[in-house]
Amino acid sequence: MSSSSCKVTLLGATGSIGRSTLDVIARHADRYQLHAVTAQRSREALLEICLRFEPQRAVIGTSQDAEWLRSRLREARLTQIDVSHGEAALVEVSRAAEVDVVMAAIMGAAGLMPTLAAVEAGKRVLLANKEALVMSGGLFMDAVSRHDATLLPIDSEHNAIYQCLPMQRGGRHRELSRDGVSRLWLTASGGPFRTWSLEALEDVTPAQACAHPNWSMGRKISVDSATMMNKGLELIEACWLFDTAPAQVEVVVHPQSIVHSMVGYADGSVLAQMGNPDMRTPIAYGLAWPSRLEAGVEPLDLFAISRLDFEAPDEVRFPCLRLAREAMEAGGTVPATLNAANEVAVQAFLDGELSFPGIAKLVEATLEATERRAADSLDVILCEDARARRSAEHLLHQRSFHRGRA
Repeated sequence: MSSSSCKVTLLGATGSIGRSTLDVIARHADRYQLHAVTAQRSREALLEICLRFEPQRAVIGTSQDAEWLRSRLREARLTQIDVSHGEAALVEVSRAAEVDVVMAAIMGAAGLMPTLAAVEAGKRVLLANKEALVMSGGLFMDAVSRHDATLLPIDSEHNAIYQCLPMQRGGRHRELSRDGVSRLWLTASGGPFRTWSLEALEDVTPAQACAHPNWSMGRKISVDSATMMNKGLELIEACWLFDTAPAQVEVVVHPQSIVHSMVGYADGSVLAQMGNPDMRTPIAYGLAWPSRLEAGVEPLDLFAISRLDFEAPDEVRFPCLRLAREAMEAGGTVPATLNAANEVAVQAFLDGELSFPGIAKLVEATLEATERRAADSLDVILCEDARARRSAEHLLHQRSFHRGRA
């Protein structure tokens, strides 16, 4: 291992983004060294990663799992790997002085604190956790500027926009209008139910919702893609990342997932970033930025694709997109409420307690039952997140949102 290797903390190492990141790192072992890897519950998967990559640190959710991991590592004679657990340890490995890059791939609200810690430590942060910006966009972007961190989006859509925008030194964008940018286009696959009727959506099962036609993702984000809430969260994220209003961000359904997003300019030009649907492309871009490196992704064969289709999203069948746009327009703590309610609703759907259309209905009911507050501190945001979860849980049972009746 070269002494000049880039040291990486990988938050969420056992998820789909984490696995893809490990693949890219393994292809360039002379350039990248894992300082720390983390997982919430997947101790067997985390053990396999430790055995293969031998990071300096490993963090898992509970003390029991941490002791189990220490025992297995002792058996493998890898006692040099420091094992710890809990949120404080996540924050510690995110801000560690020897770390150069933090891949923020912890799903959901749980990723906010360690990601923010990496930003406050001035790291290069590869952002694959959209909830950090959805919940605390203004505070988060202020911290990026204040601590001179470099923030590179890893979601394929935001990464595509990033690649199509003019960049200033250090990767920061000027005001979009100064560069003649008129519109940002977020592409959406449409998910597995793009052509289904409202009536058919009532009978969607978790297995069907998790079977994405183009991407390999975890269960929660697969359901978000199926409801189009994922695209709604990405719209909010785009507004914060690129300092623009919701009206300037348009969602377009593109079933092939080849055009990952587009930027429209005042002179009529539209720049698009294209590629096969493989997360190793944006991950490799973030790791090597501002250079490029081989990611193991198959080259795009335009002749095999032969056509690219685009259509407007149907917000009647998929109202989560509308709810997200309205939440961003309302501002304050409303996006945090939206995100919290959605996490509760998706879990209820996966647990068989809520119908597929009931996800959007529960989110909307929670938004209607919650007052907007100014998102002027992290404490306020976290308080509203907890309040929204309690409200959604209450509504789930009080309003008979159970599967088949939502």
